Amino acid sequence: MKYIETFREGMHTSDVYLCKSKQIAITKNGKEYGNLVLQDKTGTIDGKIWDLNSPGVGSFDVMDYVQVEADVTLFQGAFQLNIKRIRKAVEREYKEEDYLPVSKKDIGPMYRELEVFVKSIQNPYLSRLASSFFCDNAFIKAFCFHSAAKTVHHGFVGGLLEHTLGVTRLCDYYASHYPMLNRDLLIVAAIFHDIGKLKELSRFPENDYTDDGQLLGHIIIGTEMISERIKTIPDFPAKLASELKHCILAHHGELEYGSPKKPALLEALALNFADNTDAKLEIMIEALRGGNDNSGWLGFNRLLETNIRKTGEWDLTVDKSR
Repeated sequence: MKYIETFREGMHTSDVYLCKSKQIAITKNGKEYGNLVLQDKTGTIDGKIWDLNSPGVGSFDVMDYVQVEADVTLFQGAFQLNIKRIRKAVEREYKEEDYLPVSKKDIGPMYRELEVFVKSIQNPYLSRLASSFFCDNAFIKAFCFHSAAKTVHHGFVGGLLEHTLGVTRLCDYYASHYPMLNRDLLIVAAIFHDIGKLKELSRFPENDYTDDGQLLGHIIIGTEMISERIKTIPDFPAKLASELKHCILAHHGELEYGSPKKPALLEALALNFADNTDAKLEIMIEALRGGNDNSGWLGFNRLLETNIRKTGEWDLTVDKSR
């Protein structure tokens, strides 16, 4: 099949993709058109059905695998599909493993590195708390498979693990550079800051917000998960529990970004910086990869609130962190 990451302007594709979203939109002239997001394991792409009444446009729903005939075009620095024909695919036409986006980094080594951080915790209460999660095979499997977001950053299989490890690495560096930080508290907060995403987002291939995700959000869910587990550990210090929960509650930094509290502890501030750094860099990396061979300006990125382009001859296919 032709994977989305190989698309270039002017190409034609006739293949099966997963329909992640489907909306009816209106042009400036008042004409209805179909606005889709299609996905395979290499990424997503917007698709437009300009003629909804065409005999080539069949019936299909969100999360269906669809057979698509389309031309690849370039719009505002990003590729999209001009769809000529589309229908629901039959089961023999696709393999599900071709449609799940997966981390470009190896999940096994990432998890083993995170385990090293778990085992490095000296505080007996925090160590027991962390170990109680990472001795559960069902939890480990879910944690390593889950995404860290629906679309914003690390929205792929292994994304939650990759983002968590990235944040934990940064926090470990902060702790070594600023000795006044409580390393154990900061590392445990980093490891569990996004644990609520296990319940905020459904598993792949849906990877969409659950009811609790919409009503509560991962920050509240994660704080509740940690709070419930702390209750099972005898004599867990109340002050330490409050400090850990505060770090999780404040890790987005600002009220308008979803944090119920702003950072009031040094460790909470460090966690906020680490989370923001890892998330923002990944947002830009994913946006630059989405530009493929385009070496010019890629247009305004609403998440970064700026116009972006690649740096010189930087090769985005090379992962220098491994």
